[in-house]
Amino acid sequence: MLLTPDNKLKKLIVIGDRLLVKPLQANERTASGLYLPPGVQEKEKVQQGYVIKSGPGYAIPMPADNEPWKSEEEQVKYVPLQAREGDLAIFLVSGATEIAYEGEKYFIVPQSAVLLLEREEDL
Repeated sequence: MLLTPDNKLKKLIVIGDRLLVKPLQANERTASGLYLPPGVQEKEKVQQGYVIKSGPGYAIPMPADNEPWKSEEEQVKYVPLQAREGDLAIFLVSGATEIAYEGEKYFIVPQSAVLLLEREEDL
């Protein structure tokens, strides 16, 4: 498979309650004008970026019942995440893991580290 800018992230699978976030540069702001003030950016306690991919959510434990009529191969069920691809996320850097993939900087962020989401659709 040939990697292009359009499909380079398709091979990545985000696990569980995590998000793959592409960080914004310090001077970038959203179309609605949301940006982090310089004092917050300098301390780097919070960061903002766009959600590129999201995991399936929180796995729901399967019941421990041993019922012979049930099939052995049941699918895992998930509670979905609030964050969606394309959302702007403001998150705690202390809870995130910084990675580099194909020369680009990303964060892997658990949903619990996300403080705020901005979605571009009408409510």
